Amino acid sequence: MRKTITKFGLLAALITTLCAAQQTSVQREGNNWVSVVSGSLSGVRNLHIQVEIGAVHVQGGSTQGINYVIRNKSYEGSEDRARKQFEDYKISTYVRGDTAFITGEWENGHPHKFNSQVTVNVPRDLDLVKIGTDGGDISITGISGRLEAQSGGGGIHLEDIGGAINAETGGGGIDVGNVGSDLTVRTGGGGIHIGSAKGKVVAESGGGSLVLVSGSAGASLQTGGGSIHVDKCTGEVRAETGGGSIDLGEISGAVSMETGGGTLKVSSASGPIKGETGSGNIELWGVPSAHVETGSGAITAKFIRGNSGASSSVLETGVGDITVYLVSNINLTVRASIEAANGQQIVSDFPEIKISSEGGGQWGPKLVSAEGSVNGGGPELKVRTTMGNIYFRRAQ
Repeated sequence: MRKTITKFGLLAALITTLCAAQQTSVQREGNNWVSVVSGSLSGVRNLHIQVEIGAVHVQGGSTQGINYVIRNKSYEGSEDRARKQFEDYKISTYVRGDTAFITGEWENGHPHKFNSQVTVNVPRDLDLVKIGTDGGDISITGISGRLEAQSGGGGIHLEDIGGAINAETGGGGIDVGNVGSDLTVRTGGGGIHIGSAKGKVVAESGGGSLVLVSGSAGASLQTGGGSIHVDKCTGEVRAETGGGSIDLGEISGAVSMETGGGTLKVSSASGPIKGETGSGNIELWGVPSAHVETGSGAITAKFIRGNSGASSSVLETGVGDITVYLVSNINLTVRASIEAANGQQIVSDFPEIKISSEGGGQWGPKLVSAEGSVNGGGPELKVRTTMGNIYFRRAQ
């Protein structure tokens, strides 16, 4: 019995402490009612926020403790009905060990005429911030530790995060500024925009477009149907979309890309290229080797001398022209063919590439082929089109 009394005494003391650190006010705002809950929590290294409704904003800075303001808004005209909603949405704030908790939970079901917003100022050097909301936006800026964030469908904004990030939303867009470690973001259908990530990037969308301005440790990008654009990335880049275009800028590493029907483009890459599209053009500028294929589209590829040894290449299209640019110091063995030429031809600036044709009679389709060793020969370059012209040009 004494232990039970002691237990309840400690609990009562804890509740008294929490209530003393927290204030609540209710006021009218136009035709609506607003309840503001504010307070502070201290002496912690981690923050967990879990709410059933509304937006969450966390801002890191020089503050010594955690200061929060929870603004609940009822769209009921009656003060009594509004107060009943405020009472049913239970806000809890407490500290357990080295972790501060802020929670919001409905007791009698979620009303339609209600919204909430949680704003928290925290020390920048928190080890972990973990946030969950069933449907509102999430915004986090200025923390040096790790971040885990999940929304049922709102947008997510991240800026100036030092630790590893894992963020997910059921359907909103994701906007990331500058982050200092590994980044994993997923959305059920919104777009994703990433400014700069110093760690590895994993970004997935059910159908929105993906943009990566700068990555320092490779990227894996996947969307169900939107476009993918990368300005610059160090390390391997993997890009896949169900039907949009893929446009990659300066890539210091290997590239693997696939789309159901859009165009593929790489401005430059230091590693080998693998690419496939169902029916789009392919453009490769300044690559050491490539294995690419399109069902119907033109291919343009400029090959440079690689730094990591010899590697073969294949360029193939069902219907379309293929244009190959070769720099002066590259060593390649060329094998090219037009499977069903009907007026199409192979044209070469290199006399060592010998061109021949066979079959077809006077009017029927012909097999046009070419072989030759450029600068003494080297890795094999296979160029094939069923119906289209093939051009070998000297790169300027």
